[in-house]
Amino acid sequence: MYSIFKIHKDIKNAIKASLEKIALESGIDLEGLPVPELEVPKDRSFGDYATNVAMTSSKIFGKKPRELAELIVSNFPEVRYVSSIEIAGPGFINFKLDKTWLYDVLREISSMGQDYGNLDVGKGERVQIEFVSANPTGPMHLGNARGGAIGDVLASIMQKAGYYVEREFYINDAGNQVEKFGASLEARYLQLLGRDAKVPEDGYHGEDLVDLMREYIEEKGESALALSSEDRQRVLREWALEKNINRMHEDLEAYGIHYDVWFRESSLYESGEVDTVISELKANGYTYDKDGALWFKATEFGADKDDVLVRANGIPTYFASDIAYHRNKFVERGFDRVIDIWGADHAGHVGRMKAAMKALGIEPDRLTVILMQLVRLKMGGEFARMSKRKGNMVTLRDLVDAVGRDAVRFLFNMRSSDSQFEFDMDLAIRESSENPVFYAQYAHARICSILRNAESIGITVPDIDDVDLYHLNKDEEFSLMEKLASYPEEIGQAALRLEPYRLTHYALDLATLFHSFYTVCRVIGEEEGVMKARLVLIDSTRKVLANALAVLGVSAPEKM
Repeated sequence: MYSIFKIHKDIKNAIKASLEKIALESGIDLEGLPVPELEVPKDRSFGDYATNVAMTSSKIFGKKPRELAELIVSNFPEVRYVSSIEIAGPGFINFKLDKTWLYDVLREISSMGQDYGNLDVGKGERVQIEFVSANPTGPMHLGNARGGAIGDVLASIMQKAGYYVEREFYINDAGNQVEKFGASLEARYLQLLGRDAKVPEDGYHGEDLVDLMREYIEEKGESALALSSEDRQRVLREWALEKNINRMHEDLEAYGIHYDVWFRESSLYESGEVDTVISELKANGYTYDKDGALWFKATEFGADKDDVLVRANGIPTYFASDIAYHRNKFVERGFDRVIDIWGADHAGHVGRMKAAMKALGIEPDRLTVILMQLVRLKMGGEFARMSKRKGNMVTLRDLVDAVGRDAVRFLFNMRSSDSQFEFDMDLAIRESSENPVFYAQYAHARICSILRNAESIGITVPDIDDVDLYHLNKDEEFSLMEKLASYPEEIGQAALRLEPYRLTHYALDLATLFHSFYTVCRVIGEEEGVMKARLVLIDSTRKVLANALAVLGVSAPEKM
């Protein structure tokens, strides 16, 4: 167990023991006692940890909060590293720690290395995270880039926290949008061969379709002209979808994302799973006919409105195949939890999908949908207007090629997914402290530079067992060690709350504390005992910063 967690546990157990002693002396049933909670005070001058247990349990004991707090403190057993306990305000109890516990953190980092921060919070729970899942009708856009960064980092965090995680891309290779794609391809194909044709008004007008059909003609020539329009669209569509899916593979690999599964929507029709789920809902009385279409009674399960499963023309809707897809995740593949990352424009779909899971006998809470707000691209101080349909857009690959995947992945995880995001291209390439990813990486490179300089004069990082860590006693040193100690807790909280942005904030805070430390504390040239202790400290900082950047899928350069 990490030192920080052991201290939490010891203090909570001591609070519990104190409460139980007071309760026994007062004839109060132990079953009704609250579970003590700890928090870090905003003003650290109050202490390292605080509890409000005296206020939450004052009625149980029939005492004023401050009076109960005094009793808790007077009955508090001795706890290693707790140096003082004080009562503040109406009954807060503040704990100050002997900072020497932080030396154990450096020993943990030294022994664990890349494994420092690994947890067993998830206990092997099977989790599937589905993200990006862009229509394979064209290049991936900025929203896909943000979803990719959030989903991939969340998966890495949950793996580090002890979950079994699979990353999945859902390929929408069936349905109405794919049909429009085929019609648009046919028009571009005919135009390139000098035939009169027009892209449908609601089709795809981007130049990428022209490039695709030009490539098709180079490979296949005019062979598709002899086909009927229906067959021509099918042939062109199937060829173009495979080309686009392969490019998605390549672009996402360049972005540092490696999926475990690429799942095709069309397979749900081929396997009969769409028909199966419709039949099941029908047999259980959860459907009705209206205007020639088959509807799902979503409102019976708490959704805002019902939704169509099968259109009047007999063709299942995307909603029907999506229900089958989610049933496949839970029933056929046995995931304990499923996390989907969707654009905010799909917000209305969440309640109906959870309703469908409930109708199928699947606990709706096993499905979590993270909604992601829009991205605006800023270049030269101005916002760019973009449209996928019209073809005037910056693609995911454009962005990665322009500013590098480190910057894209880091910046897209700077804020929670439910906040709108402005991606500033100029900031992303700026080599200064204003650029967050540069600032974090520079801290790592700066430490590596110090260690290289030391090595050039015959000084290396010593074995921690040969170092007197008590030489680390300045405020800046303790602050840096406290931040290193909190890394496992950040991993755990990010996994439990599904908040990958906590890791970028952690990396920046750690970088800031290192820069502050190095402004005040020299390493090379100090008295030998101090120098050795500080070499261990900065090397520990290097390791933890590299660990955090690795979880973010961002490189930790040794030179900049």
